[in-house]
Amino acid sequence: MNNAKKNEAITRMSDDFAKWYTDIVKKAELIEYTSVKGCMVIRPYGYAIWENIQRILDGIFKETGHENVCMPMFIPESLLEKEKDHVAGFAPEVAWITHGGQEKLEERLCVRPTSETLFCEHYANIIHSYRDLPKLYNQWVNVVRWEKTTRPFLRSREFLWQEGHTIHATAQEAIEETERILNVYSEFCEKSLAMPVIMGKKTDSDKFAGAVSTYAIEALMHDGKALQAGTSHYFGDGFARAFGINYTDKENRRIFPHQTSWGVTTRLIGAIIMTHGDDNGLILPPAIAPIQVVIIPVAQHKPGVLEKANELKSKLSSKFRVKLDDSDNSPGWKYAEYEMKGVPIRIEIGPRDIEKGECVVAFRHTTEKETLNYNNLEAVIESKLGEITADLYKKALENREKHTYSCTTADEMNDIIAKNGSGFIKAMWCGDEACEDAIKEKTGTGSRCIPFEQEKISGVCVNCGKPANTMVLWAVSY
Repeated sequence: MNNAKKNEAITRMSDDFAKWYTDIVKKAELIEYTSVKGCMVIRPYGYAIWENIQRILDGIFKETGHENVCMPMFIPESLLEKEKDHVAGFAPEVAWITHGGQEKLEERLCVRPTSETLFCEHYANIIHSYRDLPKLYNQWVNVVRWEKTTRPFLRSREFLWQEGHTIHATAQEAIEETERILNVYSEFCEKSLAMPVIMGKKTDSDKFAGAVSTYAIEALMHDGKALQAGTSHYFGDGFARAFGINYTDKENRRIFPHQTSWGVTTRLIGAIIMTHGDDNGLILPPAIAPIQVVIIPVAQHKPGVLEKANELKSKLSSKFRVKLDDSDNSPGWKYAEYEMKGVPIRIEIGPRDIEKGECVVAFRHTTEKETLNYNNLEAVIESKLGEITADLYKKALENREKHTYSCTTADEMNDIIAKNGSGFIKAMWCGDEACEDAIKEKTGTGSRCIPFEQEKISGVCVNCGKPANTMVLWAVSY
């Protein structure tokens, strides 16, 4: 692989990772900043990535019986306060509306930070019998959380997401739903985003406000920091009790149902950048790339070149997302532009190629080129796109394994962080929240999750030295 940096508009990743990231989201035309502090314009190319994420996930949700709904953007303060743990968890991030036009509102409205309370109010109105259950709902909306420190896609005051909200007759059904969706997220990240993730349960101090338990998928970025890529929450019947949601079962008893919620956000776009990108720009997994194949005519002023390029576009467009760039920019400019934008495959076709019945195919993730026969391109490209996904996943997994460490003391954890910046650190924990807080204080890491796949790193807690049976994944995180 040629590691030479071709695009001088991008800061080198090794020089300044944060600047590298910002350069990419700007230069690849994913976002633009606005006069609204902490908010961004998601430009067409960035939004097209989100649309592909949405399309794939929405299809999976529908296949598993979920229906899309849309709740209001505004939540009355009295409704938000019905579940005390929930409101306490979100209070610091809530944006409030106090006036409608020139008139002061009788009751403040918060701009939706999440929609549990609205769904609960709705469920209380529509659920009366066991026949009304389950309800498997999802919505694709924007939410507002008044973050103090923001960064495009990773943390902004307004962002896009999907939030699933389901309600079930029994705890077992709700827990199964929570786990099923976590598996959906994991498979999506690994197969569509080529991003390996670790599934696990959040510690009690880190679970979602009002949840009985929270499950998460955690990914490791190029710089060794962790990113929470998705969460799934089991609520038990706590929200149902707070909002008076109950139903009559088959024995004519009044029962409180059990709920879940789960979501992923536009933060996944940031994850894709920081998992696969390089010093020349984006590298996009084919499943979510807005353009999977770009065709660059070479010497397009010569007779027959544009005609052949258009013929090739028509030939491939039935199977792939294809763009033909017949602008008057030079081929070299076009190569750099689509490399910056992470297009998986570039096809170059000029007079000599046409004479030979061939074309040159370049692959973004390796920068390698092959000369391929024009006539069987469709089958070859389909195979190559699959290989690209597998290659990206393998490389990301190797990076994660290279930066995953096992430690038995807080001093070892600090040594690893000092030497490597961060990475995933496996260490034992006794289960005491005071020890969890102490580890965070001593090392600057956070408990990312308790992985489902447990290992016995040692027999004692990394902080207090007491017996410990739980292995926790720790990391500095976004």
